[in-house]
Amino acid sequence: MHLHGGEVADVARDVTQSTFIAACEQRFIKMFGFAPSKEEVRSWQRSWPALMSALCSAGLGELRVLLEYSLPATGERIDALVIGEAPDGRLCTVVIELKQWTTVQTSPLRPGMAKIGQRTVQHPSRQVRGYVSYLQEWVARDEIPLLTRGLTVLHDGGPELIHQLRQGVARGSAASFPLLGRDDLTAHPTPEDLAERLGCAALRPPSREGIKAFLNAEHRPSPALLARAGHVIEGNDAFTLLGDQDLALQEVWHSVEASQERGTHSTIVVTGGPGTGKTVIACRLLGDLCRRPNANPRLLSPSGTLTRQLKRTVGDTSRGLIATFTDKVPAAVVADGVVLLDEAHRARTYPDHSRGAFPFTLGKLVNRASVAVLFLDEQQIVRPTEGITLDELEQHARDHDRYFCHIDLTTQFRCNGSSAYHQWIDQFLRPEGHTPLWAGSDYDLAVIGDPDQFTHWVSAHTDNGLTARITAGFCWPWESQAAHPLRPEVEISWTGPDGPRAWSRPWNARIEETDLDHPQVPARPYWATDTGGHEQVGCIYTAQGMEYAYNVVIIGNDLVRRGDKWVARPDKSFDSVFKDISPDRYLRYALNSYRVLATRGARGTRLYSIDPETQTHLETLLPQHDQRPGQG
Repeated sequence: MHLHGGEVADVARDVTQSTFIAACEQRFIKMFGFAPSKEEVRSWQRSWPALMSALCSAGLGELRVLLEYSLPATGERIDALVIGEAPDGRLCTVVIELKQWTTVQTSPLRPGMAKIGQRTVQHPSRQVRGYVSYLQEWVARDEIPLLTRGLTVLHDGGPELIHQLRQGVARGSAASFPLLGRDDLTAHPTPEDLAERLGCAALRPPSREGIKAFLNAEHRPSPALLARAGHVIEGNDAFTLLGDQDLALQEVWHSVEASQERGTHSTIVVTGGPGTGKTVIACRLLGDLCRRPNANPRLLSPSGTLTRQLKRTVGDTSRGLIATFTDKVPAAVVADGVVLLDEAHRARTYPDHSRGAFPFTLGKLVNRASVAVLFLDEQQIVRPTEGITLDELEQHARDHDRYFCHIDLTTQFRCNGSSAYHQWIDQFLRPEGHTPLWAGSDYDLAVIGDPDQFTHWVSAHTDNGLTARITAGFCWPWESQAAHPLRPEVEISWTGPDGPRAWSRPWNARIEETDLDHPQVPARPYWATDTGGHEQVGCIYTAQGMEYAYNVVIIGNDLVRRGDKWVARPDKSFDSVFKDISPDRYLRYALNSYRVLATRGARGTRLYSIDPETQTHLETLLPQHDQRPGQG
């Protein structure tokens, strides 16, 4: 799928027409379901004519070019793809990434990144390397012998900028993907030299049959890619299975085999609370399926944070195999594929699950796969625009003639493996009723008296090389800009022995990549794992799906204890998804949110409420935090 295509000479004329960009905007909306940003449209206006002029100057007018060529397994698009036929008869694709940069900031400490204005982005040569790798791994196969090349064109970039960017990748594999600046785009000394620089030397016009085969090619992972991914996952200690996890894996695997051998369609649901190993099983299943002949697996999650962490853990081999699932079914999910949907409880039911109908997009995803394995925890549904239940999934399978299997995980591996803690937190966060005193000895749990204490506790663990994080209910505004400087919007006032005190911290950053200028402020997907995350406060959307050693949970004024019941106060929430929701309905989401936050700590948790009556309730149930240095 691409936005516009044709012979280079024809497209060169098209891009100069006054109505061309507007027509592309409308075509973009029809193809992708949303409008391109103003910045993207401006880049089309500036970059497309410059590129087409250079291609024509190089005498390449009879080659084919595709603008905004989509890579369906990743959701990314190649700015321009030039297609020709190599002397050996193979189809040759030349990936061209277009940049309007005139200045850039780079750092030798992060050679794979660059900063443009306030945005930290991938180095363009690494970006091109990823696109070339995709074409090699997802499109090229026996019936489409494909030669792939790639380069970046910075049509406004001077020699100093090009030198700076080339230095950034001088020692890596991305160095083999050229960077061309303003001075490189002239036909000097000859058009043939420019064609060489553009990666198109000796290319002939492609045949009509070759173009048709390329455009109609099914995008699916190559056996080599699957083998590498399977090997990486198999050898990763983070995906080692224990006890119930291994039993569940075997049950799912047998169901997958039976479904594939008999041609039936299956829906398998794996349920379990926090720390029961759902994500670990999903990753191991992906690895096993990657090694199965003719497999076509995908691991999806509605959580972009979890997806980014998994991609980091598995590495570059995961490209296209691990992706975020939101409001569209990835185009590369096909009928013979196996879909693993982790954190299925976060799948969107937009606009409101109370309508009762099965979520349309989730239904399309499940129905398209031969085997759909969904990992589910109903008690982690934390917003009204998300959430699906086991009963609904079973009914959907019956309605669509799919085999249904349910596997329940019970063994806990998080929170020091303490079943006592999970049972206690479930009782503590029931809507009403008595909560027993905490009497467990296998998990470090206590109430903490004030923010100074929990700040010291977190810092002490961090200084000892352990991950410790502060999380809070969404009860403070979040209006900071996405990048540094972050405003200290989470503010708490209390009265200490010396009089009134105040504490404040920023929410975690909202940017997707860590800022080159501020490496101590991790990007949102890495707040839970990277250095500096303990200096910001995470919310439910940042912490869900993550784990760290020690955990502080600040219970805000949206959930307070009154007598033997919890009282929900949605008017105290700053989360816009709960605007105008009733307290009775909000209660479920608030209890689930704090349950999620309270089960992130692998070794210990401290609970604190800004509501005095709720804090008193905590003090009657839990031991007091030991304030001695190095204790607790």
